[in-house]
This record gives sequence, structure tokens and C-alpha cells, in this order.
Amino acid sequence: MKNVLRPSLQAIIALVFCYTLATVRAQTGAPLKLTNTIALPGVEGRIDHLAFDAAGERLFVCALGNNTVEVLDLRKGERIHSITGLGSPQGIAYIPELDRIFVANDKGGICKIYDGKSFQRVGELDFKDDADNVRYDSATKQIYVGFGSGGIGIINAAGPGM
Repeated sequence: MKNVLRPSLQAIIALVFCYTLATVRAQTGAPLKLTNTIALPGVEGRIDHLAFDAAGERLFVCALGNNTVEVLDLRKGERIHSITGLGSPQGIAYIPELDRIFVANDKGGICKIYDGKSFQRVGELDFKDDADNVRYDSATKQIYVGFGSGGIGIINAAGPGM
């Protein structure tokens, strides 16, 4: 019975995927178009995750190979700050309600927390190994940090000290 249902389930999943893809394509109409580029002189190596500050029109870029986070002003089209002294920053999240930037670092497993205006470090969390992906759930006010070999740390953003 499992073998008979398995191909049918796969066919249904494939059809749903194709329908979703076609619907999304129909809604967007034209393909994406490059509108601007922002030079990052002096930044070497690989770039990893990004975070967006919609209200401030800023983009935070994990420059993993450079051990920095580059802060870009999208209105001006230029870099406005570099957060230095990181250890292979991989994951990043900007929390608008707190005006905080959470940066997960591969080296040392440290997730560093920065003020969104001054870019000064205001805290850190030690995950011991390979802190990577960072996501924020605004509904639950929780921050999720992937680390190590499959661990997920959960931080209460609305808690004391945050």
C-alpha cells in the first residue's frame, strides 16, 4: 500500500509546486531588474547573510571573509559603517522594536548584540561552536540562532536585559 501511495503523493507535491511557481511568476510579471550597486572597497572574501532595516533603509551585510558587518545606507547608496572585530560573521538579524543587531559568528560560536544607532556592542551570547543562522519571529518576540551540529538557541527578545 505504501508503494502505491508514494508516487501519487510525489505527483501531488510536484503539481502543487508547479502551480505555486506559476502563480508567483504570474503575479510578479516582469523579471527582477538590477537598480543599483554599492561598492565595498577594502572588503575581501566571501559575503554571507544579510539583514534589512526597512524604516531606516539600511542593509546589514555579513562580510564573512573580512570579519566585519558592513552597514549600507540604501538611500545614499553607500557604506556608512563597518562593525569590526568579528570572527567569521555568518548570520545576522535586525530587530526593529529593540533597535538591535544580532550577529552570529562561526569562530567561537559567539552571537554579538549591537545597538542599531551607535553600533556599540551591548551584549553577547556564547553558543560555544559555529553560531550561524539568525532569525526573528516578531509575533512571539523570539530570536532563533542556529549553532554547532544542529542546535537551535532561542532567545526571548522581550525578556529582561534585552
